[in-house]
Amino acid sequence: MGLLERLRKEWFILGIVLVIAAARLEPAVGVKGGPLKPEITITYIAVSAIFFNSGLSLKTEELTSALMHVKLHLFVQIFTLVFFPTAIWLFLQLLSITPINEWLLKGLQTVGCMPPPVSSAVILTKAVGGNEAAAIFNSAFGSFLLGSSSSVPFTSIFSQLFMTVVVPLIIGQIVRRYIKDWLERKKPPFGTISSCVLLMIIYTTFCDTFANPNIDLDKFSLITIVFIIFSVQMSFMFLTFLFSTRNNSSFTPADTVAIIFCSTHKSLTLGIPMLKIVFAGYEHLSLISVPLLIYHPAQILLGSLLVPTIKSWMVSRQKALKLTRQPKAPVKV
Repeated sequence: MGLLERLRKEWFILGIVLVIAAARLEPAVGVKGGPLKPEITITYIAVSAIFFNSGLSLKTEELTSALMHVKLHLFVQIFTLVFFPTAIWLFLQLLSITPINEWLLKGLQTVGCMPPPVSSAVILTKAVGGNEAAAIFNSAFGSFLLGSSSSVPFTSIFSQLFMTVVVPLIIGQIVRRYIKDWLERKKPPFGTISSCVLLMIIYTTFCDTFANPNIDLDKFSLITIVFIIFSVQMSFMFLTFLFSTRNNSSFTPADTVAIIFCSTHKSLTLGIPMLKIVFAGYEHLSLISVPLLIYHPAQILLGSLLVPTIKSWMVSRQKALKLTRQPKAPVKV
């Protein structure tokens, strides 16, 4: 395989490296309030484009089927909102005897209580080719569920989710009805479009990370927290993979992909307002926010890097299952 062909095949990984490097060189371009205005272009336009793209590419029967997949929804929500925070709490009991700053540890606990995001989990599931409809439902439902039960203003959460997720998805489904034949004939690169949007999100996320003065901690605490966060993500992704691929799980490989990303990703959009309300007046609020500020770019980076590996597993697994379901040829006597 030539160098050019190799670069073309791995363009997404190369893109991740380039956008992170660009964010590091000049973070002011992509920060909130900067020239790119990510608080509008990413929070509203990019997220809306993601779900319009999903509505356009998903068959209506796939969305309907995903809504009825109760077992998958229960798995994701219980893992996200019960198992994840409980496991983190138990882990923090061990970390409490270490010299790590106690407010950073409190920040880790709050990370465990966050719902999945409505963008990255869906994009990564789509990039792999997993159950995108299930990812859409669980990402939106998790944010809606936690937001409605917390002190974060319910109306603002519901309206933002409705306008950036539900409305674009419905519009995409309506448009699909009129251009269905053209879509099936031309097969637009929906996955590539979502990947490009993800690169934009990665860029603005890292701009915020590099420009944030709160990340400038002592090296021991910062390196330790980063290591813990990546370890937690990898461990929980592996756990969800094991649980969802057991012989009696009844989940398809595509379901497993949605489960891995939706169960382990955490929302920064909902998380930061929650922290500001719950810890209002705390002088250590900035330290409490640090783990979530690190977790967000880490989950996007790690998930993006694992896309080729998870996709390779899913395709091979689907082929193996297809072969086992084929009827065996009768033996000639």
